[in-house]
Amino acid sequence: MIPTLLFYLALFLMVEIDARRYGMGNVAFDKVDTVWNLSKRYWFHFLSLISIVVFMLWGFSPVLSVFWATAVAFATSFLRPETALISYDLFRGKGSAKDHLLNSGFAKAMEGGALGMLSVGATCAGAGIIVGVVTLTGLGLKFSTIVIDYAAGSLLLTALFTSLVVWIVGLAVPVTASYIICAVIAAPALIKLGVPDFAAHMFIFYYAVLSEVSPPTALSPFAAAAITGGDPYKTTLQCWKYTVPAFLVPFMFVLDPSGQGLLLMGSMKALAAANWFSIAEVTLTAAVGIAALAGGFQGWVLRRATMLERCMLIAAGFALVYPTATADVVGFVLVAAVLAMQWWMPARKPGGAPLR
Repeated sequence: MIPTLLFYLALFLMVEIDARRYGMGNVAFDKVDTVWNLSKRYWFHFLSLISIVVFMLWGFSPVLSVFWATAVAFATSFLRPETALISYDLFRGKGSAKDHLLNSGFAKAMEGGALGMLSVGATCAGAGIIVGVVTLTGLGLKFSTIVIDYAAGSLLLTALFTSLVVWIVGLAVPVTASYIICAVIAAPALIKLGVPDFAAHMFIFYYAVLSEVSPPTALSPFAAAAITGGDPYKTTLQCWKYTVPAFLVPFMFVLDPSGQGLLLMGSMKALAAANWFSIAEVTLTAAVGIAALAGGFQGWVLRRATMLERCMLIAAGFALVYPTATADVVGFVLVAAVLAMQWWMPARKPGGAPLR
């Protein structure tokens, strides 16, 4: 639960900083209607999402569930004339059937879906080559030994190499499959160096999820770009930038026993007897570290940050992510120093004059 909340905290901070940096709060949007009125009028659009879950609960495969959910969306579109994928005039005998079909929303939807899937299909094919090479050559089964040998017994390097392994394997396979594969080939390397099995597996699962938004073949941003019509590569890089602070969260519960508080595990194994103060402490430290990294990467805290302030924030973020008392003190001091500089020192224009 706590790693999930920290992940969404990172996303919130990165997006909020962008909104403040670009003055999005000052942009006026034309309000066509309220969300409640739109939901009452077009409630049936939600049925296609719900039907996917219903069909899977009935035992349909994911592919068939999506197919029949698409059929549900097509059928429910006729509940209102303005959303009908085929004009009512066709059924009333008005005009040519060919013209109605070629200019219908159904034809445009088929065209948009086919074009949108081109980039996603090419990405999946390219990533499949990478995973196929790793699997068929037997390299995947030797990852654990290779990681330990190259890391030379260093837990930090082992965790870093393991995250890279999970990233590569997760390029073309779903999160669950990526976790299952890496749990076999990568988890033993962490466990051999003293990482508890639950922390090692959570580390792998976390990075298996993050592989969905990691370039060069981030399937989720590519799918989002196909829906919105945006550039898939720019969407991927923007998505990756927003999730960068979250990439450091798994290292907290792997590098030091105190970091296992993020998994609701304190100094004792039983949850009922867990050290809740330790859990709260490491959670707060992680949250401040993520906020420091977000401010450092985005270049904004209370106002636009200077290069020195950005470097201090990034250093503070890395220090706070590493769960030791000395690193935490250094991190908090750096964050406090940046806040003091932003609060008391006036911002300056590029020419050197103070901003008013």
